Amino acid sequence: MGIIAWILIGLIAGAIAKALTPGKDPGGCLVTMLIGIVGGLLGGWLGKVIFGVHSINGFFHLSTWIAAIIGSVIVLFIYRLLTGSRSR
Repeated sequence: MGIIAWILIGLIAGAIAKALTPGKDPGGCLVTMLIGIVGGLLGGWLGKVIFGVHSINGFFHLSTWIAAIIGSVIVLFIYRLLTGSRSR
Protein backbone atom coordinates (compact mmCIF):
# COMPACT_ATOMS: atom_id res chain seq x y z
CA MET A 1 0.00 0.00 0.00
CA GLY A 2 1.14 3.51 -0.70
CA ILE A 3 1.53 6.39 1.69
CA ILE A 4 -1.79 7.93 0.59
CA ALA A 5 -3.61 4.68 1.46
CA TRP A 6 -1.95 4.61 4.89
CA ILE A 7 -2.99 8.21 5.56
CA LEU A 8 -6.56 7.50 4.47
CA ILE A 9 -6.79 4.33 6.56
CA GLY A 10 -5.24 6.21 9.48
CA LEU A 11 -7.74 9.03 9.28
CA ILE A 12 -10.74 6.71 9.08
CA ALA A 13 -9.48 4.18 11.66
CA GLY A 14 -8.56 6.99 14.07
CA ALA A 15 -12.01 8.55 13.70
CA ILE A 16 -13.70 5.18 14.28
CA ALA A 17 -11.50 4.57 17.35
CA LYS A 18 -12.49 7.98 18.74
CA ALA A 19 -16.15 7.17 18.15
CA LEU A 20 -15.85 3.77 19.85
CA THR A 21 -14.08 4.97 22.99
CA PRO A 22 -15.89 7.14 25.50
CA GLY A 23 -14.37 10.28 26.91
CA LYS A 24 -12.94 13.56 25.77
CA ASP A 25 -11.26 13.36 22.39
CA PRO A 26 -7.70 14.66 22.24
CA GLY A 27 -6.34 16.66 19.34
CA GLY A 28 -7.73 17.43 15.96
CA CYS A 29 -7.55 15.90 12.51
CA LEU A 30 -3.76 15.51 12.48
CA VAL A 31 -3.70 13.74 15.85
CA THR A 32 -6.54 11.47 14.70
CA MET A 33 -4.61 10.59 11.56
CA LEU A 34 -1.41 9.88 13.47
CA ILE A 35 -3.26 7.75 16.04
CA GLY A 36 -4.85 5.79 13.19
CA ILE A 37 -1.58 5.26 11.30
CA VAL A 38 0.30 4.16 14.42
CA GLY A 39 -2.71 2.05 15.39
CA GLY A 40 -2.73 0.37 12.00
CA LEU A 41 0.92 -0.50 12.32
CA LEU A 42 0.41 -1.75 15.89
CA GLY A 43 -2.65 -3.78 14.89
CA GLY A 44 -0.80 -5.36 11.99
CA TRP A 45 2.15 -6.21 14.20
CA LEU A 46 -0.08 -7.69 16.92
CA GLY A 47 -1.96 -9.75 14.36
CA LYS A 48 1.31 -11.13 13.06
CA VAL A 49 2.75 -11.89 16.51
CA ILE A 50 -0.37 -13.25 18.24
CA PHE A 51 -2.16 -15.03 15.40
CA GLY A 52 0.70 -15.62 12.99
CA VAL A 53 -1.15 -14.02 10.08
CA HIS A 54 -0.28 -11.13 7.83
CA SER A 55 -3.23 -8.92 8.76
CA ILE A 56 -2.41 -5.99 6.50
CA ASN A 57 -3.16 -7.44 3.08
CA GLY A 58 -4.57 -4.51 1.17
CA PHE A 59 -6.74 -1.43 1.35
CA PHE A 60 -10.06 -3.22 0.80
CA HIS A 61 -9.42 -6.27 2.99
CA LEU A 62 -11.48 -6.50 6.14
CA SER A 63 -8.49 -7.73 8.15
CA THR A 64 -6.61 -4.51 7.37
CA TRP A 65 -9.43 -2.36 8.71
CA ILE A 66 -10.02 -4.51 11.81
CA ALA A 67 -6.30 -4.46 12.65
CA ALA A 68 -6.13 -0.69 12.14
CA ILE A 69 -9.19 0.01 14.29
CA ILE A 70 -8.15 -2.29 17.14
CA GLY A 71 -4.63 -0.88 17.08
CA SER A 72 -6.03 2.67 17.01
CA VAL A 73 -8.21 2.01 20.05
CA ILE A 74 -5.14 0.74 21.93
CA VAL A 75 -3.04 3.75 20.88
CA LEU A 76 -5.88 6.16 21.75
CA PHE A 77 -6.22 4.57 25.19
CA ILE A 78 -2.47 4.95 25.82
CA TYR A 79 -2.55 8.53 24.48
CA ARG A 80 -5.39 9.45 26.82
CA LEU A 81 -3.56 7.90 29.77
CA LEU A 82 -0.46 9.96 29.02
CA THR A 83 -2.16 13.28 28.26
CA GLY A 84 -5.00 13.00 30.76
CA SER A 85 -2.74 13.09 33.77
CA ARG A 86 -1.16 16.39 32.65
CA SER A 87 -4.45 18.28 32.50
CA ARG A 88 -5.49 17.47 36.09
